[in-house]
Amino acid sequence: MPVVIINPNSTVAMTDAMLATARAAVPALDFEGWTSHKGPPSIQGAEDGRAATAPLLEMVAEAASAGADGIMIGCFDDTALAEAAALAPCPVIGIGQAAFYACALRQWRFSVVTTLSVSVPVIEGNIAHYGLAGFLGRVRASEVPVLELDRAPKAALSPIRGEAENAIQEDGIDALVLGCAGMVRVTTSLRAALPVPVIDPVEAAAGSIAWLNELGH
Repeated sequence: MPVVIINPNSTVAMTDAMLATARAAVPALDFEGWTSHKGPPSIQGAEDGRAATAPLLEMVAEAASAGADGIMIGCFDDTALAEAAALAPCPVIGIGQAAFYACALRQWRFSVVTTLSVSVPVIEGNIAHYGLAGFLGRVRASEVPVLELDRAPKAALSPIRGEAENAIQEDGIDALVLGCAGMVRVTTSLRAALPVPVIDPVEAAAGSIAWLNELGH
């Protein structure tokens, strides 16, 4: 069965964007995109994460029962990742988790540019939980709402780029991590504009799943 990308929010366009990104990153793997229609329209902070958890875990259990070769949790907050991993025998990867470890494996100090300030504590907590706080410069909020990345990606690019440039100038980083699944729409533009590697979390998670599958899980 394909690798299933589960979007814990109910915005189908975001699922489609993640699916296209994963397929382009690892064309040898078969991916499907599933949308949690019972979830909130976007996940911005801990409250939205709690609202998304129950329907997300239902979908994880469904994908596991269907024999998924892997599961990607398509929210940068890594919503309910530990609970999801406990439900499935296949690899279950959070896109935030994959991006952070990609930097750590290169010994890169990184900063994260995310959407709203309400998301910052969740991301900081995840990085600390993974034991990677020593690699972190700062988690920065662009104050671009998640859904604006879908509605108006060109307009969203400017504040995200501005915060990324601040991170490069002020945080002493080797790489920049994009802190939202919806930022797949601005990855190419940021890579062309910035002098450090720009880590797209969906690409990172797709690559991690591919590697784990090569290991035979």
